[in-house]
Amino acid sequence: MKNLAQSNYSSALETVRNLKAKYGSTWNAINPENAARMVTQNRFKTGLDIAKYTAAIMRQDMADYDADASNYTQSLGCWHGFVAQQNMIAVKKHHKTTNKRYLYLSGWMVAALRSEFGPLPDQSMHEKTAVPSLIAEIYDFLRQADAIELNDLFRRLENGEDVQDQIDNFETHIVPIIADIDAGFGNEEATYLLTKKMIEAGACAIQIENQVSDAKQCGHQDGKVTVPHEDFIAKLNAIRYAFLELGVDDGIIVARTDSEGASLTQKLPVSTEPGDLASQYLAFVEAEEIDINDAKEDDVLLKRDGKLVRPVRLPNGLYQFKDGSNIDRVVLDCVTSLQNGADLLWIETPTPNVKQIAHMVNRIKAVVPNAKLVYNNSPSFNWTLNFRNQAYDEMLAEGENMTGYDRNNLMDVAYDGSELCYRADQKIKTFQMDSAKEAGIFHHLITLPTYHTTALHMNDLTEGYFGKEGMLAYVRGVQRQEIRKGVACVKHQRMAGSNLGDDHKTFFAGEKALKADGEKNTSNQFEAVAETSAVEPPLGVVA
Repeated sequence: MKNLAQSNYSSALETVRNLKAKYGSTWNAINPENAARMVTQNRFKTGLDIAKYTAAIMRQDMADYDADASNYTQSLGCWHGFVAQQNMIAVKKHHKTTNKRYLYLSGWMVAALRSEFGPLPDQSMHEKTAVPSLIAEIYDFLRQADAIELNDLFRRLENGEDVQDQIDNFETHIVPIIADIDAGFGNEEATYLLTKKMIEAGACAIQIENQVSDAKQCGHQDGKVTVPHEDFIAKLNAIRYAFLELGVDDGIIVARTDSEGASLTQKLPVSTEPGDLASQYLAFVEAEEIDINDAKEDDVLLKRDGKLVRPVRLPNGLYQFKDGSNIDRVVLDCVTSLQNGADLLWIETPTPNVKQIAHMVNRIKAVVPNAKLVYNNSPSFNWTLNFRNQAYDEMLAEGENMTGYDRNNLMDVAYDGSELCYRADQKIKTFQMDSAKEAGIFHHLITLPTYHTTALHMNDLTEGYFGKEGMLAYVRGVQRQEIRKGVACVKHQRMAGSNLGDDHKTFFAGEKALKADGEKNTSNQFEAVAETSAVEPPLGVVA
């Protein structure tokens, strides 16, 4: 959005000048230009400001996608404010804009990395408050990224550089967060209360799933138990009321169904007339026809098509769905959610297969033509194996000679340079574009990328640092790469706000300010380093 920074600056400058005139000599030490600069560097004063701003972005992006499916959006899951900050700094650096890029807040990563109980599985056992706390933390770090970059620009302006246009047209690091509320952490009132905290922290999009709150499982694990549609609709309503109460009129609700992989329900809803939602849900429950004389004491019985049937009930009291009913349940879940206030859908699938996703989405679109998905490009999928299997099937259908491939060992590194590998990798490369166009996927995200990158990078650094390479492992594998690739946090003191703090202290204390930046600041060693795309040879190899 253009000219907001300068407009913000001018408005703040006028306001402070008027205040100085009002309060007289007691405000002599306050410099209007400095105050206006600080206002400009902190455009968003509250989480609600952020939620309203980012909701409008998502609504526009949804309209853009409806007009042209190549306008899909993307995000990466982040488990810390610093991770989110570096993500958006890198997006601006490499792609020159944050347009169509969001952040994702994964309940899985909150459970695994942010709970006071320690690492937990994705079963809604972590504290409710951990979710809004992480949202607030992420936006604190993104606002700091704004302040640091704008502070650098103001410094350059004061030194005579012509950067006014960059200040006037500054693009914020603040982007939408799609935030995972799991199954709502309780009943609809609990969902409403937690949603309010998440919105107040800055979330404009709430993702909620149709599992039982106290029996919630990760979408890629077994044992999932879904709830009747009436229960889920009540939670969709709770979220919408929370948005409206807080003035975020265009907040987004992402309705996730786990029915594809779920086989159980905890509750049999009450049908009041034939064919209603409860009746449709009950029709999916596995049941056996019985004679009333064969009924056991305290059995639960249903009348179905004029016959008496007994739902299949497990020893734990849960009821079982019919085999093969999962896709029909997914479609009904999605249509019902969209007809009752949801804006976007999330379908957990067993594999990332465009044709399989499109098969479900096209059935939904037959009822709701503008249905759109948020899709989890999940690390729980073995992407290499899945797409090598897809490529194998296609090559086989085309009459290719496949005797050179062992179908049971397609992950073998020996195939990395093969035609099979090339085809599979091309499919992975275009998966997001293809599925956006063919399967209604508006938003692509990876839930746990930074969980895996942290583990991978620590593995690689640890191998060398505690081995023969010693300090060279860090220098070559980390610092030299940061310098040559222009990674902002190579100057970690600046990234933590040291330069920003120096300028603020100067505003507050003038020449008496004790500043960290100076000749003896070792960060000066990283000034004016050249960026290069050169690839380092492996450790131990002389370049």
